[in-house]
Amino acid sequence: MLPSSKKVRVMVVDDSVLARAMLTQGLGRCPQIEVVGQGFNAQDAMMKIDQLRPDVMTLDVEMPGMSGIDFLRQLLPRRPLPVILVSSLNLRVFDALSAGAVDFVRKPEPGQNETFIKALTQKVLSAAGARVRCAPAMGARQPAAGMPPIPLLGNRPGLDQVIIGLGASTGGTEATLEVLKRLPADTPGMLIVQHMPTGFTQMYAERLDRLCPMEVREAKNGDEVKRGLALLAPADYQMRLVRTGSRYTVSCMPGEKVSGHRPSVDALFLSMAEQVRCRMVGIIMTGMGRDGADGLLQMRKAGAFTIGQDKESSVVYGMPMVAYNIGAVQIQAACDKIAGVLVQKLRQL
Repeated sequence: MLPSSKKVRVMVVDDSVLARAMLTQGLGRCPQIEVVGQGFNAQDAMMKIDQLRPDVMTLDVEMPGMSGIDFLRQLLPRRPLPVILVSSLNLRVFDALSAGAVDFVRKPEPGQNETFIKALTQKVLSAAGARVRCAPAMGARQPAAGMPPIPLLGNRPGLDQVIIGLGASTGGTEATLEVLKRLPADTPGMLIVQHMPTGFTQMYAERLDRLCPMEVREAKNGDEVKRGLALLAPADYQMRLVRTGSRYTVSCMPGEKVSGHRPSVDALFLSMAEQVRCRMVGIIMTGMGRDGADGLLQMRKAGAFTIGQDKESSVVYGMPMVAYNIGAVQIQAACDKIAGVLVQKLRQL
């Protein structure tokens, strides 16, 4: 984490002159940020980075010559640098996150530059304290050759009466994948909130569905929570749990931000604490701020089993730290151990 008095040194990398100017001027208006240089492509950035020594880099995903993804794969093993992707609505952003970028923003629509700069500024400040990891290559839905398949939980009627909520933010796209790919296909119904720009949640759900044993899809208003299915909150909607007798569905509606976010982890977790009349589990993972902490505490008070990601494996130890500090977390675990903790608990039910 940088000292609070030290400006965050940012390098802007984009093949567009206009984009570089807009990013440089916009970020430069923040008194906590100093834009120390620019790169017009990956090769140019690679030559300048040791001289400029930025704390954070903004990076266009699609550039001529070496792509942003290949650039990350070459750069990060040598110099672990927090990178914020600036991306169009493109599936390749998830490949870049898998390669080690910590977060991303969507390129602005016409007339949306100020909103875009505000979002990017917040992400740059958050990324300055992020832990950078070179993530492994993307896997496949089926376990790799020679790896044992994930054992099913089996015919255990009690697991039909369990609901799992999971919330994450910065660093959460890959962290959530790390959890879900280790869970059996018949895991109890899951509800997931990941802070993400509009347009990307459907692609992210499709990616999780390809790579994980469970079925994963972007939630729609009225979807039923059921075993073997994980529902991802759509961007710019609040997802809450609704109980009708013994049946549980989700409400996905526009509305005010909760804890500064839409979708909000707190909105989901608080609804679970209020609505669930069966067993439940709450999981809070990497992210800036405190969204989800208060909701997880209410879930625990209502009888939920709660898990928080530990500091060492979090890209940003914010949300899980606050949750732990206020007593919302029963057990902390590394990202790659959370699924094991969850499955062990489920097998005890």
